[in-house]
Amino acid sequence: MPWLVRGDEVLGPLEVATSLASRSKGLLGRDRIDGALLLRPAMSVHTLRMRFPIDVAFCDADLVVVDVATMAPWRLGRPRLRSRSIIEAEAGAFARWRLRPGDHLEIRP
Repeated sequence: MPWLVRGDEVLGPLEVATSLASRSKGLLGRDRIDGALLLRPAMSVHTLRMRFPIDVAFCDADLVVVDVATMAPWRLGRPRLRSRSIIEAEAGAFARWRLRPGDHLEIRP
């Protein structure tokens, strides 16, 4: 499983959803996630039918964080025009990781 990394700091395990089916399902049906989920390509997300709140990082094509948000279940997120991929994690994960706009993330095996 790949890892989400910022510089030399490993943030957590990363699941990657690139197919339409895997992006559409996202975190639906789960009670939690260890680490994060990368949706690529993506400009927006929703939390309809979600069981838990999530942190959302909107990233550009180079995985630089453009914006971050926390979304409660049953919400529609607004698109971020510069976003090309989205990273989702359980609410509170980004605070623990000190993830902020401008951070450059990487995916490592």
